[in-house]
Amino acid sequence: MRAFRLTETGQDPALTDLPLPEPGPGEIRLRIAACALNFADLLMIQGRYQERPPLPLTLGMEVAGTVDALGPGVAGPAPGTRVAAFGSCGGLAEFGCWPADRCLPLPDGAGFREAAAFQIAYGTGHLALEHRARLQPGERLLVTGAAGGVGLAAVEIGRRMGARVIASARGADRLEIARQAGAHETIDSDTPDLKAALKALGGVDVTYDTVGGAGFDAALRASRPEGRLLAIGFAGGDVPQVPANLLLVKNLSVIGLYWGGYMTFAPQVLIRSLETLLGWIADGSLRPHISHELPLERAAEGLELLRSRQATGKVVILP
Repeated sequence: MRAFRLTETGQDPALTDLPLPEPGPGEIRLRIAACALNFADLLMIQGRYQERPPLPLTLGMEVAGTVDALGPGVAGPAPGTRVAAFGSCGGLAEFGCWPADRCLPLPDGAGFREAAAFQIAYGTGHLALEHRARLQPGERLLVTGAAGGVGLAAVEIGRRMGARVIASARGADRLEIARQAGAHETIDSDTPDLKAALKALGGVDVTYDTVGGAGFDAALRASRPEGRLLAIGFAGGDVPQVPANLLLVKNLSVIGLYWGGYMTFAPQVLIRSLETLLGWIADGSLRPHISHELPLERAAEGLELLRSRQATGKVVILP
């Protein structure tokens, strides 16, 4: 089989021929139909991701495909079942093995591309907004980096949960994508006085921040009393420093969310969230935005789209 393989940190991964993998105890093997790319794949290449699987490794964290074989002691899902699966690596290949308990059967109405594209971005958004921030209908939700994969998912989920969504992104084209995804209001992230602009819109109850830097600080200062700020990522490169006096005076909360961590300490919370989202995708409530679909031999091009921020929504590789 073919696989997009990283052999050394800091070096470019390359397409490689490998033997067909055999599923171990508790695992299933998938014939992979789609694999979505993530910013974490870039961090893994650089050796900067919080999880560091041993090298060499096959990149790709979230996939969808058809069960091809069961490992020892595995009762299901049965061969032929369409499933979504997630892990730290292994998806950019024609076949791969995953723990059976990380595989979710796909309902009718959920295609392979959407099933690969929703898991991390939408799973992060739903777990953050519903489980951590307790977002309520009618609250004002600010999403930074709102045209990227993780941000765009939060726009859709916030709208689905009944919030008033403010989308922040750079440039009119990206803001239009966020508006089409459900944002009620949009604001350019290059606005000279972002804090004043947010206050003019009525302030913010919940901030879903994927960028960090000055945008986080502006959102902090534009937060309403008892506001919650979700630290999701730092795509802008600057990790915010939070002045605790502002938290005290305005009764604010800053909340971290690392989606993958729930598989270690509370896997059922994560699984329930994904099952909810699959139901929303199947009934048409959510439609993951996929900006690029590429074959496996163009996976490097897909990663460059992420690196250069040319992608909106998700980039999906089709082995």
